[in-house]
Amino acid sequence: MAPRDFPYRRSIRLQGPDYSRAGAYFVTMCTQGRKCLFGGIESDAMVLNEFGCAVRDEWLRTAEIRTEIQMGEFVVMPNHFHGIVVIGADISGIRRGTARRAPTEWHVIPYI
Repeated sequence: MAPRDFPYRRSIRLQGPDYSRAGAYFVTMCTQGRKCLFGGIESDAMVLNEFGCAVRDEWLRTAEIRTEIQMGEFVVMPNHFHGIVVIGADISGIRRGTARRAPTEWHVIPYI
């Protein structure tokens, strides 16, 4: 499928920031149609299936094969994934808390 064949999707990026610069980025990826493809919730805990395990494993492997980034906290949910990726040559300063933090609250859901 050629790029012109994809439906147009409005960008949700802020107009001012330069997303090509080094920094910490909060990433969310959803499954198509929000189908629960990565596992399910059992006894108040996320249980990953083989696809959820693949998402987790690839997130952890990403920093091993891409030296310019570090992977932060993440969580795999039944139909989406959240993670923090730190991009840039000098990521040590960002890791020490010099990056601004968004006023958000989140919880890591344990998985088996």
